[in-house]
Amino acid sequence: MDNCSLILAGGQGKRMKSSKPKALCEVMFKPMIDWTIDAAKGAGIKDICVVTGHLHEMLEEHLAGRTETAFQSERLGTGHAVMQATDFIARHAGANVLILNGDCPLMDSRTIKDALDYHIKNSNDVTVVSAKVENPFGYGRIIRDAGGFLSKIVEEKDASASEKDCNEVNSGAYWFKVDVLLDSLTKINNNNKQKEYYLTDCIENSIKEGLRAAAFTASTADVVLGANDRIQLLYLNDKLRMKLLEKQMLAGVDIPCSEGVIIGPDVKIAPDTRIMPGTVILGKTTIKKDCVIGPNSYLVNCSVEERVVLDNVKADDSVIKADANLGPFVHLRPNTVIGKSVHCGNFVEVKNSTIGEGTKVSHLTYVGDSDLGKNINMGCGCVTVNYDGKNKHRTKIGDNSFIGCNTNLISPVNLGEYSYTAAGSTITKDVPAYTLSIARSRQENKEGWVKKNKPLKNMD
Repeated sequence: MDNCSLILAGGQGKRMKSSKPKALCEVMFKPMIDWTIDAAKGAGIKDICVVTGHLHEMLEEHLAGRTETAFQSERLGTGHAVMQATDFIARHAGANVLILNGDCPLMDSRTIKDALDYHIKNSNDVTVVSAKVENPFGYGRIIRDAGGFLSKIVEEKDASASEKDCNEVNSGAYWFKVDVLLDSLTKINNNNKQKEYYLTDCIENSIKEGLRAAAFTASTADVVLGANDRIQLLYLNDKLRMKLLEKQMLAGVDIPCSEGVIIGPDVKIAPDTRIMPGTVILGKTTIKKDCVIGPNSYLVNCSVEERVVLDNVKADDSVIKADANLGPFVHLRPNTVIGKSVHCGNFVEVKNSTIGEGTKVSHLTYVGDSDLGKNINMGCGCVTVNYDGKNKHRTKIGDNSFIGCNTNLISPVNLGEYSYTAAGSTITKDVPAYTLSIARSRQENKEGWVKKNKPLKNMD
């Protein structure tokens, strides 16, 4: 029978002052519950059940069937939360169950796997994941006997002076033998001031019954960190942000200054790419080698090839091919493909369009719902007028064309290869290949009109 995991995520988190369940509050733009699920899955655990509670419908919708769920209608303690999933746990009789908190996003797969190896190797009935911290205040202390085995877990309010000096604390993560846990749950009670059922009572009972209980000390104190308010959430964000940046730098990514740099956990960046200050890269973005991203760029779910330069660029769900140079102040909206060696200048916006290899899109230009070929020159201030007030239409421009400054292309319109538009034209009809199109009224000069009408301020 495969091992399983139970994640406790029923808390409200009143101090967060959020309209969402606590487990959906985000660390590095990713809900805390997702960090926990990924850690369990990364440790090889396939069968996972999340215990929901406050606003459970919202959490269940977010999980979208990725895990099983069990509903805790009343929040009566951690032991009570585990009781709600006894059917799930019982299906894994003979195996081990990992219990995690859904608001501890820095619990990692390595710690989970190492703790399980320790649990199995020593034939433990229960293994508590612990950590040594500089300031143990507020945490349950791990008290060991003379042989180093777990003697008890004592909470801050119940600890003696000598016990409070102990800096090994409970992370709230546990490996249990399934049969031991199920038996222990039948023996705990709520005879305490809070009238709650505590999971730690299962451990205490196991120790009293002479079962083998131990504590596995994690290699990092970060595994104990959780968040009960926005200030603690900020601390987790800062902590995890630097961990992720360090991971990228150890893999060869150049980050000369980390100020304002945020790189999401699912981002993949090749060595020798440089990330400049103020840059945020999120989602499933992939960036190949020798790129310069930033400063002040924002990428979500983008694919960036080699030697690309993005200076003050915002891009969503876009593909940017090798040797492209964009910016400053370029906006790529979803479903955009920027071809090899393309240049987009200041204040260019591209939406749902393909721009072919070697094309240059000058400043103050909008390209929407368009297909541009290779080696095109788009002059300053050009617009593909893609929306008629009711429907969107496409523009197509052939290879090697020249679009003069301040040209409006009224979609749907097709321009053949080597077409040429005169500056200031409004193109409403197709332009054949190798054709100059001029669409503007003839200039008329009215001499003396300004002197007669005095339209300027300094002529009063």
